[in-house]
Amino acid sequence: MRLLRAGVATALVAGAAGALATQRALAPAGGDGAAEVVFRVEPGEPLGRIACDLEERGLVRSARATRWLARLRGLSGGLQSGEYALSAAMSPGRILERIARGDVITYGVVLPEGLRAREIAARLEGVGVADAEAFMRVVEDADFVASLGLEGQSLEGYLFPETYRFPRGLPPQEVARGLVAEFLEAWRPLAAKAREGGLGMREAVILASIVEKETGVAEERPLIASVFWNRLARGMRLESDPTTIYGIPDFDGNLRRAHLESEDNPYNTYRVAGLPPGPIASPGAEALHAVVEPADTKFLYFVSRNDGTHTFSRTYREHLGAVDRYQRRRNGAP
Repeated sequence: MRLLRAGVATALVAGAAGALATQRALAPAGGDGAAEVVFRVEPGEPLGRIACDLEERGLVRSARATRWLARLRGLSGGLQSGEYALSAAMSPGRILERIARGDVITYGVVLPEGLRAREIAARLEGVGVADAEAFMRVVEDADFVASLGLEGQSLEGYLFPETYRFPRGLPPQEVARGLVAEFLEAWRPLAAKAREGGLGMREAVILASIVEKETGVAEERPLIASVFWNRLARGMRLESDPTTIYGIPDFDGNLRRAHLESEDNPYNTYRVAGLPPGPIASPGAEALHAVVEPADTKFLYFVSRNDGTHTFSRTYREHLGAVDRYQRRRNGAP
């Protein structure tokens, strides 16, 4: 009997000790003031390797106890890859839950109106979201463009300007899908009105991209759009500098007469009638709205006032007067 009692007592002591050891192993590895660090889980990385990495980084006390806890909670096969902000002040259970939820670090990127696809790619690369060249390969993949229900050979014009947050490691196709989804959300309420006016999505995006590049003043967009609509209706060329510049390889910032007279540039709307072959930038919601519902005007011309705004004219004589006032005098012409 004494031996039995002694054995029971020993087992109880051992059990209590084991419970205390487990409790200690599953306690936070650091104090409340422990700093957050970036911890990366690679795609397909097994639970054992993740637990060992957590222990090596000092984020958990015991890789073994962490593995046991993950299996107990049914998380061993559901840990997601990505970058995580973790701290030794967090318990192993909380760390595992964060990784299982895929609560990854995201990085903000601001894409203002009027950027070209290549400029967007550079910004995405700048915050580490996507490699610029890999992203451009997706942009220029005609099959991928068609899979999104879009017209054209590239995503130029469909990468909607907005402030985004993306995790690192996302495939460039998924980043592109996110930008295009925002475009489609903005286009949806305009589609019916555009169809009423005989305007398809691609034509609207092309024209909106030109409006976007011609002015940064919100209230001018419907006026600029009206000028281009009026010129198209009369069979006049658009004569837009931004379209011509888009078609010049390695443009150095100086638009020359030779550029305006070139017959080789399909985007030279000083020589090519109608719309250019494709969008020249990503238009925002206001530019899209402006081309679907332009202002009702008789304007056929506009010229910059050199302060970001424009003067609009109905006749060529009026336009020449505005050019003389705002451009020739600015350049010191008599």
